[in-house]
Amino acid sequence: MKARHKRLTLVLLGLSGLALAAWFVLSAFQKNLVFFFTPSQIMSGAAPVQRSFRVGGMVEKGSLKRLPDGITYRFVVTDLAQKVTVQYKGLLPDLFKEGKGVVAQGKLGPDRSFVADEVLAKHDENYMPPEAAYAIKQADAGKAPATREQP
Repeated sequence: MKARHKRLTLVLLGLSGLALAAWFVLSAFQKNLVFFFTPSQIMSGAAPVQRSFRVGGMVEKGSLKRLPDGITYRFVVTDLAQKVTVQYKGLLPDLFKEGKGVVAQGKLGPDRSFVADEVLAKHDENYMPPEAAYAIKQADAGKAPATREQP
């Protein structure tokens, strides 16, 4: 084998290795990507059924219920236009309250209720996820919340 062929083989092997590494990185990134949806988008069918995503909005006052097992909670998240029932098994964050902002991560159940794996509460009275604030602003203006592109 000539030296030129050896170099070409090494370059091709190097490029193949880089392509394989890029494919692994992109594949891992795609599996860990989590999208945000508002209750209006979920009720319109825009949310995936078998994939994990986040839902955010305000916890509706009077909706928080503790189920008989003592560690499962059910509450309603709203964007002032639509409502989604969320069920969460575990300890709620200390800052979690009715009438305040919340983001829950999990999957949509077959009955369009949301089964959360994680619940995140706001960290101060001025914070609300940008997507949830946008959806509430759209609902107040009487428009259906449109999908907002991420910054």
